[in-house]
Amino acid sequence: METALILAQTVATGLIAAWLTLGLRDNILHPSMNETYTAEVLSMARMKEAWPEDYKTVSYRAITDRSLQKLAFRLVVIAEAIACAILWAGVVLLILSLAGLVMSDTGRTVALLGATAFTAVWGGFLVVGNHFYYWYCHEGAQNTHYQMTLWGMGTMILISLA
Repeated sequence: METALILAQTVATGLIAAWLTLGLRDNILHPSMNETYTAEVLSMARMKEAWPEDYKTVSYRAITDRSLQKLAFRLVVIAEAIACAILWAGVVLLILSLAGLVMSDTGRTVALLGATAFTAVWGGFLVVGNHFYYWYCHEGAQNTHYQMTLWGMGTMILISLA
């Protein structure tokens, strides 16, 4: 049973590592594809256009300075890179624990830290997005962020089983 559990933890950690790595790759190679939407959320542009009266009430929250918007995007990319590095280290350590070369608790600990970082990235999007009322106009993004947060939490729970 222990081997099957470590294998399941390895696969679960590897899947979120792979998913986030693909997103990180695209954010590095094609930053404008996501940075544009980050800027839209921070500036509350869609809300301003679709719900001008509601926007007036909370417009003081908008960040329209392009340098601050780009900085926010870069910070997200850095957080993703850190999470990826920890996740992949956890995968490697879990594989080594399957081979009997590393204690399973070492692999689980690093994998749990990686899954926590993954979950923090997506949970952070939910918190920051809520501040900028992104649920008014970016429902698809909010739903994705919820799903990724839940995926990360599920992985954290699985990794926590010993």
